[in-house]
Amino acid sequence: MRFGAFACSSSNLSNSTGIVGSCPGKPRPNQSRIRDLPRGRRRRRSSSGSLQTARRISKRCSRPRRSRSGTTSPAGVGSLRRVSSARSAGASSEEASRITSFTSSPRTTRPMRSTTATLGSGRSSRRRSGSSRTRRSSGSARQSLNVEVESDDTPGASMIVSRPTLYRDAALADPSGPSLRKEVSVLVDAGHVVWIRSSSDEGALPPDVHVIDAGGSTIVPGMVDAHSHVTLPGGSHWIDRGADPPEELLEVAEHNGDLLGRAGVRWARDVGSPLAVDPRDGQKRALALRVRERWRLDPNRPRIRVAGTWISHSGVITGGLLIEADDGPALLKAASTQLDDGADFLKLYLDGPKKEEAPWSTEDVQAVVELAHGRGAKVTAHSGFLVGARVGIDAGVDSLEHGFELDSDAVATMARQGTFLVSTLAIFRSWASFAQTTTLPRFVSDEGKERIARRRERAIESVHLAYRAGVPIATGTDFGGGSLRANHLAWEVESLVEVGLKPWEALASATVRGGDLLNEPEAGRIVEGGPADFFLVHGDPLTDPTALWRVWRVAWLPG
Repeated sequence: MRFGAFACSSSNLSNSTGIVGSCPGKPRPNQSRIRDLPRGRRRRRSSSGSLQTARRISKRCSRPRRSRSGTTSPAGVGSLRRVSSARSAGASSEEASRITSFTSSPRTTRPMRSTTATLGSGRSSRRRSGSSRTRRSSGSARQSLNVEVESDDTPGASMIVSRPTLYRDAALADPSGPSLRKEVSVLVDAGHVVWIRSSSDEGALPPDVHVIDAGGSTIVPGMVDAHSHVTLPGGSHWIDRGADPPEELLEVAEHNGDLLGRAGVRWARDVGSPLAVDPRDGQKRALALRVRERWRLDPNRPRIRVAGTWISHSGVITGGLLIEADDGPALLKAASTQLDDGADFLKLYLDGPKKEEAPWSTEDVQAVVELAHGRGAKVTAHSGFLVGARVGIDAGVDSLEHGFELDSDAVATMARQGTFLVSTLAIFRSWASFAQTTTLPRFVSDEGKERIARRRERAIESVHLAYRAGVPIATGTDFGGGSLRANHLAWEVESLVEVGLKPWEALASATVRGGDLLNEPEAGRIVEGGPADFFLVHGDPLTDPTALWRVWRVAWLPG
């Protein structure tokens, strides 16, 4: 964004009735009822698109229920539990006492184990991933439940786990290579992939399975928009709109969440949102932190990681919506404040008031990197010009956003260190379209058009250099803070192909590379035992990126 220019497994969640729920009657102390959960939407559709009729439990749970295996538990298999480990999922201590989770067991803070499988192989292998920092919940267990929640005054609530769903005879796009795997069937149950098999060798199926004829479509891993601003509306007036009232920006976030999901984007990496007063305690915090809390328990919303707000030198970004730091100590304090507020990572704005000067020294930025890494967080740096990029690279930041000006020395160092580049090339294509649809001088004047053309040419050269040098490339739209919208990630994939990436490599940048950047081993991947985070398109995105515009179904959304 450039102002002024620019899981866990849920296999044990089902029971003999297909129903999991809380005990009716008066809630126990400190235990919320489902109808008290965040967000106003109460009814959910199943993954097959039909509304499930909730089976209401009319009796009080006066005695333990017996599971299929004959063992007893207070509320049966898959019962609702209060999340005693809500803090490990990123909730505040205040919210931890009131959040109810749909998990089958409390979360721990150890690194997540994920079961990965070669797509369609039917074999799995274990891989451990995680950082020293307490990992925030990806919400995969909660996401796995497509539920309808009662919203009447009946004490407690009940919900239904969706039927198993079979996607039959699809092609499958694995972005690790250029060829589709054809005649593939994928069985999904409780929001997780049970298996991936040949359509001619499916084996026995669950008796209540819902079969979707996916012939002629391609299954694609849910994408990762690695550069987004979920609380901002975007468009040609994005600079002014950042100062809209917080309540309006929260509504913008809900709209952006809808757009992301329908476009097949499962993860959003928010790299900056305005500061706003938190009504819970009167403190100013990045608005996206509140969005993260609202979306955590909603299986239909994107999963997000939040950088907090921008940390910038004074005189760069107007509006007073961020934290300004003009020297090293102030920069370090601002970084610490963001982490204390709950930011998942830090975002430094390495464009200074003068484009030929970086706002801080390499040593100042390095101190922030050491602070963040010591607390298990990453640091990313906005880089519109070469001088700031060099400071960030030399200081050891984990990623550069945009990278519009890079040279051969810079990309060589990035490749050696494993520094990610997050590309946002589609911004320039969008600005060119604004020259046709607006009357704003910065887009329609000859000077404005020439400036955009020069910057686009330089940015394309930089991304091409990074690609040739072996720099890991994730990709994002810069929606909200730039000129694109939340459902335009396909446009960025197309832009990477124009730069020289093969279509399947560009898709990898929007899927698995984004997951790598987030340290989320299941993001951007389809794995047996992992969440059913995939969508279906018409066409072959491994050879034609425009296929990503032709979304037919999204597995984690109703309908």
